[in-house]
Amino acid sequence: MSKKSVAIVGAGPAGLMAAEVLSQYNYDIHVFEQMPSAARKFLMAGKTGLNISHAEELSQFIHRYDQVEWLKPWITQFDAQWIRAWMDDLGVTSYVGSSGRIFPLEMKAAPLLRAWLKRLSNTGVQFHYRHKCTGIEQKKLTYIDTSLNQPIESEKLFDAVVLACGAVSWPKLGSDGQWQTWLQQHELQPFVASNVGVEFSWSKYMKPIFGQPLKRIQAWTSSQHKVDGDIVITHYGFESGVIYRLNRTLRTSKVLFLDLLPHLSEDELVRKLNHTKKQSLSNIWRKAGLDQVKIALLREIVEKELWKQPEKMASQIKNLCISIEGFRPIEEAISCAGGVKDNVLSPMLELNSQSGIFCCGEMLDWDAPTGGYLLTACFATGRIAGEGAHLFLCKNN
Repeated sequence: MSKKSVAIVGAGPAGLMAAEVLSQYNYDIHVFEQMPSAARKFLMAGKTGLNISHAEELSQFIHRYDQVEWLKPWITQFDAQWIRAWMDDLGVTSYVGSSGRIFPLEMKAAPLLRAWLKRLSNTGVQFHYRHKCTGIEQKKLTYIDTSLNQPIESEKLFDAVVLACGAVSWPKLGSDGQWQTWLQQHELQPFVASNVGVEFSWSKYMKPIFGQPLKRIQAWTSSQHKVDGDIVITHYGFESGVIYRLNRTLRTSKVLFLDLLPHLSEDELVRKLNHTKKQSLSNIWRKAGLDQVKIALLREIVEKELWKQPEKMASQIKNLCISIEGFRPIEEAISCAGGVKDNVLSPMLELNSQSGIFCCGEMLDWDAPTGGYLLTACFATGRIAGEGAHLFLCKNN
């Protein structure tokens, strides 16, 4: 009896995890990747240190996602502890940083990816690079081998298909979202940028400040708790992990609140600002604890008539209100919210409308901040889709 065949579209973390699950069984596994090599976004994310997961308590970890109930069973099963054991099995040692983030000891993504791909190849997984899938119908893939001088379109029928095509951020690395045309419109939640900078129009006065950070501040929205950290002032507005954490609520509220001196109470600030001696405003503000970046921001945002009023300035410093104008383009985003809706998928991530076709990774409709949460969910959903495909093939033996 010939082996049953499985196609996996996309050689990112989710697709590779699906391949790993299926490689435990006697299947003919084919991974189609339109780029010249695997996991390009994964490699790019790891250039400055691959943050692969987070060691915080699961009860807190899971609430970083917008789809808590949907993702919880899978992430509970394939949590940070599981990921560290999996890395160790690949010969990659990990450690927990001071922030709780988990990194490979070497920090880089490439050694981990090489070990992973080698293990998959050794188990018989076949990789087809520069193979762009252009359509799918009833488990029949249409694809083009773009490595040929005269690319031709081919078709092949598989017994099961796992779609791990990514979202629409960083399209140059392969996630171009063209797969959306393969599904029905009602099955998709439109994509929006996530983990991306927000826009605000500055006056020329702020130009010398571009690229500099607002250090040790607190930021929040009307519906989200305060987040501590730094925010970088850019030519287009604001950027940083703090901003990313607030992206979800900023989409609806569009108002950012900042506490520029969170270590001081408002009453303490009033006393520091209430000087009788003849001093320049900048000097008074500096002695109160404000650096040049925070002073520049106050001059930009706060009406001039309030500058010499200690009580009102103290209130502004502790509750600076900024109405953002929008988000940077989705192509610049680290990730996306939106994708294949949970109610059009089975508990094993099989499309209700197309038997034997499974979806996983960033193409699913969930959102999370940076900090290892994105990769953790991609790993978990990839494994569930792989298990789902295996169960489907067993039932249809």
